[in-house]
Amino acid sequence: LEEFLNFKHLNTSLKEAILLDYYTAGLWWAKEMNFSLIQLSGFMDLLNFLLENLSDKHMSLGDNLKELGRAMAGIGETDAESSGVLDFFSIEQAKAVIDYLNISLFKHYKLYEYLFHSLREELVTSNE
Repeated sequence: LEEFLNFKHLNTSLKEAILLDYYTAGLWWAKEMNFSLIQLSGFMDLLNFLLENLSDKHMSLGDNLKELGRAMAGIGETDAESSGVLDFFSIEQAKAVIDYLNISLFKHYKLYEYLFHSLREELVTSNE
């Protein structure tokens, strides 16, 4: 994941370390849920989408929850036109995904906002 995410400063960047941990935890959770490759890919895309909404678009918690609702819309419906982007999840899987996102991202939203949008003093350490 470190190579895939193109993290170059993992040993010195708290932001990169936190994001690697978040994506790794999500990947392992999805694997434990026995998601298919398509479901696993969709789940990881969803994690990335929600984090990008927060980091790049400065989206509030409420707005990001609305985006999650739009992404999950139509799951379980049989009408092909009304099914959403993540229609490869069952209703039970979608509920589990929402529960996971609640405990992993949304409960800690202020911390992620701080991570992405607050200036921090960089401490430089050396081997000396």
